[in-house]
Amino acid sequence: MHEVFEAGLEPTDACPASLGRDELRYRLRQQSLLGEFGSIAMQTRDLRKILQQATELCAIGLQAPFVKVLEYELDEDRLMVRAGVGWALGTIDAASLAADIGSPAGFAYQTGQPVISNLLEADTRFRMPKLLADHGIRRAINVLIERGGGGKGFFGVLEVDSADPGQFDQDDANFLAGFAGLLGVAIERQQADASFQGALKHQALLTREMSHRVKNSLTSVVGLLRVQARSAPSQEVKNALEDASSRVSTIAEVHDHLWRSSHVGFVELADFMTELCKKLRGNTGKNTLHCDADPMLLSADHAIPLGLLINELVTNAVKYAYPGGSGAIEVSAREINGHLHVEVSDQGTGLPEGFEIDLPRTSLGFKVVTGMVRQLRGHLTLSKDRKGTRFLLDLPILSHPDESTPDGRWPESRGRYRKKGLRGSEGQ
Repeated sequence: MHEVFEAGLEPTDACPASLGRDELRYRLRQQSLLGEFGSIAMQTRDLRKILQQATELCAIGLQAPFVKVLEYELDEDRLMVRAGVGWALGTIDAASLAADIGSPAGFAYQTGQPVISNLLEADTRFRMPKLLADHGIRRAINVLIERGGGGKGFFGVLEVDSADPGQFDQDDANFLAGFAGLLGVAIERQQADASFQGALKHQALLTREMSHRVKNSLTSVVGLLRVQARSAPSQEVKNALEDASSRVSTIAEVHDHLWRSSHVGFVELADFMTELCKKLRGNTGKNTLHCDADPMLLSADHAIPLGLLINELVTNAVKYAYPGGSGAIEVSAREINGHLHVEVSDQGTGLPEGFEIDLPRTSLGFKVVTGMVRQLRGHLTLSKDRKGTRFLLDLPILSHPDESTPDGRWPESRGRYRKKGLRGSEGQ
């Protein structure tokens, strides 16, 4: 334990305990408060609450009406009051003390030594700080707050004051030093968390910027493919280029939602499906396209192949469902028990007789469909119990960021995220 500088006593003298106090019960109470604060500090992430709780428990432990936490401000070279009990309204974040050795708090900060002054008005080592004089303070005890200990730097000073006569002693200094040690660890952890969160936010910014640039690049590719399609030498080449531009446009749409999303790496399914269907309507001719999706978050690893799959199935329905006529095409996405159920259907002529979904196909479009289903680790089925065609996709949903966690941490178990609000619904 550091040497204690105490006013009004010889170095060999011991400070008498306050008269009428049960000393054993008093010290046991202090130890209990240390344990209580240690538990609170490890569970609380709000630095303000940690500092305030420390002052309140110290006031109880030392039976003193005034306590404050002082943070050293380098620019001002002063100790600013950041939390406290007993002080006049407007003191916190407004009042400060000099950080030089001429004040008790400044001496503790500059030397690292706990300071007890039981006769402040007669203590020739220090001038009386105005804040203390205004509150009639007669005695004070100050200890240094280190950032986590081990010479990692200093936060400021923990100070207990009283306007009543009495004595702060060595054991009081030990108690307060123990409190300051726990407080320093809590401050260090909180600042490390803040630094980590800052790094995460920066990484998220870079990720969104990358998605934005990818979206812009893909949009340029879409434009080039459409220009080539207009000057294609044959209808077959033109169709192939238009199909390619539609696929690239779908991927660009996902990246557009990724950089706008509040959750890095996820898109809002309802918003994404709405925008995708709006773009697909440009190629549906006389057909109508309706889109309905549950409001939920979907990972980019699912959104890109899902978007491509919907693009292919809708394009197929536009081409073959209503030959020589027009009709409705329905797209829906529902979350059921941790799985996403996607349906693309029409009321058209249906698929050719003998069509089996599991048989190998030569068309690029259906190869894309089967490839995307495989990538999604889902299961695609074809319903034949009704008029027209209905494709059903069932796939597991990847874990989502937990909306109820304020610091953005991921849930320990695989869960799902549901956004509050109504389902997205778009028609022509």
